[in-house]
Amino acid sequence: MTADPKFNPIRKGLLEFLILQIISADKVYVADMMNRLQDTDFSTQEGTLYPLLSKMRREELVDYEWQESDSGPPRKYYKLTAKGTSQLADFKDYWDYLNTTIKQLGR
Repeated sequence: MTADPKFNPIRKGLLEFLILQIISADKVYVADMMNRLQDTDFSTQEGTLYPLLSKMRREELVDYEWQESDSGPPRKYYKLTAKGTSQLADFKDYWDYLNTTIKQLGR
């Protein structure tokens, strides 16, 4: 399914939670996040991702640590905080609720 522009607000709203999901698996570098999203309707650019990660850090959902790189300068690797883990769990619960509601309304 190709990205329909009428769903852009939904995709934009879900991006934060997809980033939380990606980071929940392991510490991750921005390029890794972009690669995970690349073949999806949620493909994004650094110009979108960095401001979102800064906002998420201010909200204490993620944190980062610097790690040396074999191929250049040190990199920021992002990880979830306890608050970010809780936020992701809340989102998953809400997502299940939305799916149930949509199915029930369609009956």
